[in-house]
Amino acid sequence: MMSEKQGAFTFVLHSHLPYARMAGRWPHGEEWIHEAATDTYLPLVAALHDLAAEGVRYRLTISITPVLAEQLADPDVLANLEAYLTDLRDRAAADIDRFEREGDSARAGGAAFYRVRYAWLLDQLTARFGRDIIGAFRWLQDNGYAELSTSAATHGYLPLFARDSSIHAQVRTGVRTYERHFGRKPASFWLPECAYRPAFIAGDGTRKPGIEEFLAAQGLTTFFVETHMVLGGHPVGKAAGDVVGPYGAVPRRYTVPHAPERKANGQTTFEPYWVARPRVAAIARNLATGLQVWSADHGYPGDFAYREFHKKDGESGLRYWRVTGARVELGDKATYDPAPAHERAVAHARHFAGLVEEQVAGYHASSGNYGLVSAAYDTELFGHWWFEGTVWIKEVLRNLAASEAVALTGAAQFIAEHPPGEVIDLPEGSWGQQGTHFTWMNADTQWMWPVINDAQRRIEEIVARHGDAAGDTAVALAQLGRELLLLESSDWPFLVTTGQARAYAELRFTQHAERFDELAAQIERGTIDRALVDDLCERDKVFADIQIQDFAAREGMAEAPSGALA
Repeated sequence: MMSEKQGAFTFVLHSHLPYARMAGRWPHGEEWIHEAATDTYLPLVAALHDLAAEGVRYRLTISITPVLAEQLADPDVLANLEAYLTDLRDRAAADIDRFEREGDSARAGGAAFYRVRYAWLLDQLTARFGRDIIGAFRWLQDNGYAELSTSAATHGYLPLFARDSSIHAQVRTGVRTYERHFGRKPASFWLPECAYRPAFIAGDGTRKPGIEEFLAAQGLTTFFVETHMVLGGHPVGKAAGDVVGPYGAVPRRYTVPHAPERKANGQTTFEPYWVARPRVAAIARNLATGLQVWSADHGYPGDFAYREFHKKDGESGLRYWRVTGARVELGDKATYDPAPAHERAVAHARHFAGLVEEQVAGYHASSGNYGLVSAAYDTELFGHWWFEGTVWIKEVLRNLAASEAVALTGAAQFIAEHPPGEVIDLPEGSWGQQGTHFTWMNADTQWMWPVINDAQRRIEEIVARHGDAAGDTAVALAQLGRELLLLESSDWPFLVTTGQARAYAELRFTQHAERFDELAAQIERGTIDRALVDDLCERDKVFADIQIQDFAAREGMAEAPSGALA
């Protein structure tokens, strides 16, 4: 007879890419989507469908940003993805011949592995899921395996927005897009960059609502914050003064030290909390499970058997090497073997499931409470950066589905079944450097924010004067809203700060700013160039049901005056 569960666990997988449709080719542009779908989204959704077919009853939380959902549902993107997969399959086949001619049997075997894998992924995309990746995720939701969360429309960095209208528009567009793709209202919401601001009084005396108030106005019940937002201290895996990327090389150690999970005032990541006046709950990332994957000192992805991400074949671009060692140079990497790597992923999944059981049992024993372990990660870590990661997720879910101590849940489901008992005031912050806004607002990015904030004010004025227009002006107004949402994406300042793609990010930001300005000028003059508008609508083809009134001035208001959803 199964014993009573002592607590619950949920993966929270945050899935996001910036808008890249028709935005150039490798190394930046639409191939970002193709690569992420090939390495992460298709393998993940296939693994989750496989578990369901096996009769494993599991549940997890998957956040899919609206801008990513729009791209994964776009027919042009999907057609290009199919061509991308076909090309990879053909490259692998050519590599088999090349390596066999060179007498390199180890890499010929790796190429054969890739040829089978890419053929399989093509079959998953076309035959199993009918070129409908979003539909495959929706099936998981509708059949009780996944709770799908929404986010701000284009992952805008909400606390730095000057105007409440733009926070509202990002959240409302995100909710509306979710409803269109997934057929129901969302309950949980991923704050872009885990960035939060509480309510405050502006210099003119206006009370600016806390972020949770905009969520409550859309009927959302749950959002996610970083560990330090509840516990205090620095973000997980980041030292003061450092910007640490989540995918750095990690050594071969897997025992995470027991870090304190309870603050002196009693707050803990094992409990959700109501935030401020609306009944919206905040769930923080569990520290120990986060370190087990993210930590540069203790994470699984650095195992020496796993595939090396940073080294590619000079001819085909495929990856044939393994991590090999903690300080092994790229030129000295050993050949990758999928079989032992798979075995390590299965072993690490057992270890992680055991860690979750220990965390749940320990908290239950010390508090008597039915706690929640929330393990939050970027979805793209699994499969893309950590090639074996989707196998690991599958096996973790399989192990925990059989656990006598741990129940698998979704985030909002947990809040509905176990409402918080306390209300807390969250500090302002994010997952970034020192938990502040610095990663997005600094000497390299400060020029972007006046551009964003001026556009936010300008669209309020345009909506006030022209918001009821019809015909060509209405079409231009809708595209004006899209261009502002795309301009507001947090990805542009992030990429500038990290230097990963600075020139590309600056170009994309400038393009959306110029498109916004041209459309705004046309609307203000009353002379619409419909050919230009149609061209921009095709280039920036998102949010077909955008509502320009969402951008109307609303300083100090998170809810519609009538109290209805707005």
